[in-house]
Amino acid sequence: LTARLRLARAWVEAFLRRTSDEALATLGHASFEAAALLMTPSLDRRETAAMTRGEVTDLLGQHPRIQSRTLPLRLDEIIGRVGRFSRERVPGFRRYRAARHALLERERRRLRLDELQPRVLSAFVRNRLVDEVYLPLVGDNLAKQLGAAGSGKRTDLMGLLLLVSPPGYGKTTLMEYVANRLGLVFVKVNGPSLGHSVVSLDPAEAPNATARQEVEKINLAFEMGNNVMLYLDDIQHTNPELLQKFISLCDGSRRIEGVWKGRTRTYDLRGKKLCVVMAGNPYTESGESFQIPDMLANRADTYNLGDVLGGKEDVFALSYLENAITSCKALSPLAARDPKDVHVLVRMAEGEEVPESALSSGYAAAELEEMKTVLRHLFRARDVLLRVNAEYVRSASQADAYRTEPPFKLQGSYRNMNKLAEKIVAAMTDLEVEQLIDDHYASESQTLTTSAEQNLLKLAELRGRMNEDQKERWDRIKREMVRLRTQGGRDDDPVTRLTGTLSGLGRELESIRDSIASATRPNDGLAQVIEKLAQPPDLASALGPTLDALVQALSRMQAPKVEVRLEGDDPMAAAAKLAAQAEALERRLAPLVDSASRNVDDARALHEHIIQLFDLVRRMDAKLRETYGI
Repeated sequence: LTARLRLARAWVEAFLRRTSDEALATLGHASFEAAALLMTPSLDRRETAAMTRGEVTDLLGQHPRIQSRTLPLRLDEIIGRVGRFSRERVPGFRRYRAARHALLERERRRLRLDELQPRVLSAFVRNRLVDEVYLPLVGDNLAKQLGAAGSGKRTDLMGLLLLVSPPGYGKTTLMEYVANRLGLVFVKVNGPSLGHSVVSLDPAEAPNATARQEVEKINLAFEMGNNVMLYLDDIQHTNPELLQKFISLCDGSRRIEGVWKGRTRTYDLRGKKLCVVMAGNPYTESGESFQIPDMLANRADTYNLGDVLGGKEDVFALSYLENAITSCKALSPLAARDPKDVHVLVRMAEGEEVPESALSSGYAAAELEEMKTVLRHLFRARDVLLRVNAEYVRSASQADAYRTEPPFKLQGSYRNMNKLAEKIVAAMTDLEVEQLIDDHYASESQTLTTSAEQNLLKLAELRGRMNEDQKERWDRIKREMVRLRTQGGRDDDPVTRLTGTLSGLGRELESIRDSIASATRPNDGLAQVIEKLAQPPDLASALGPTLDALVQALSRMQAPKVEVRLEGDDPMAAAAKLAAQAEALERRLAPLVDSASRNVDDARALHEHIIQLFDLVRRMDAKLRETYGI
């Protein structure tokens, strides 16, 4: 046996010298040495009491080696099996993990998953307005969409959260904070990137790569399904037809049609934690770009972050100061301390006697005085911004047809407050703070081009800083705007402008009628004639009879009692007013009639009727002058 082992060893060594596989060579040497040791006659042997087999009991599982909750073990078998596992399965599993990691990284880059993680801005301040107003409102809506915790969870998940406000009030920042605290995937879809041309949830139909990427993000949110907040930002830049696709997602059915990897799919999201939030700015230049389908608006809880809720005026005003502390160098240390310190310092700056012990942190006397001085300067800026914000919202909510002054486009948002807070220091005087506000809005108005003057004049009126020249200029701009709107605008054809002027003429005749009727109430005959003049069925047919009747009625007047209340309570002011109106009518209508005569077939007849109207007003003026001996 020993000779045979030596021969086998020599043969194995000769074979191993010829092979280039190092692992195989090592394995051969180890196997041969083990066999040699076991077969050597001189090897000492002795029996031992060590266990070579055993059983593990009371196991639970479905592994095929577990039989009747028992796993048998043999020492010789498990050593070989574990050896094969370490040689084959472990390297294979490591290769699988590497391939899986590479695939995930590739898909992560393709889907841009890093952008879906909510990241709260370092400048975000959880102020009293957020705590006491916004979070309860948002929480109630998300409870309907995601389901409330505990036994009171709703089974009919539905709804939509719609946030509106002028730009700069933190709609996106607030919802990103909420998504971060709830652990939701934040899928933010950019409305301007979609544009008005996207009307389908099929990425293949998107007009460009940017819009296609946004549509893919919407379908990715549907594909994930659970723990997702789908946030559509600036929806005033999207097509209402696209928004209609979300109607069925926001009701009890919670179904929506989508496209994923080129295949159409129907997503049933009932019972899944997916919420839909939309944000937009309805205060656009015309207001017509902000269009939401009625059926979608009925499913939404709508909240305006830029308007003051009833009974929350003080909290809304305080939020301007709380959001500005991160931008102001003197107040920035407060951002890392107890928020109650800000409220205490505000009360101190307002003049209230508050002990310093109410502050949670210690402050040097000089530092405390600097903070209070800066807060007083910020009060001035805040008051201006609150007035500007209220006027911006009021002006933007008006229709152009009913305006009596140009639209106001300057804004007073948190963003404007932060810009001012960056430049305010304690060493400033009140006059310097006012000048800083002037400079800020002078710069903001530069983007308004031709509307800059009128917006700055309105701002001066809001702040009470308008001089006589500015007041006269502002009044002239308002009168001219009303006149142009009455005439049909600057660019309309002469016929439209003439029609608008005649409409204005009717209003002026109404004014004359009211003035004369109030002065001649006892004369019922004249009042009836004036009523007939005010509502003629046809101008051409009504002018002739009305002229004669009015002249006869005036000739029968015998010193009626006049009670016209004007400046100084002078009865003669009625005649002067009538003369001024006659002159104004002639000055306005004569050029327009001359221009319209070249464009209207019956301009000559129209011109004659208007001349008769002028003659009527002149005779009325002459009769009044004769009656009162002017």
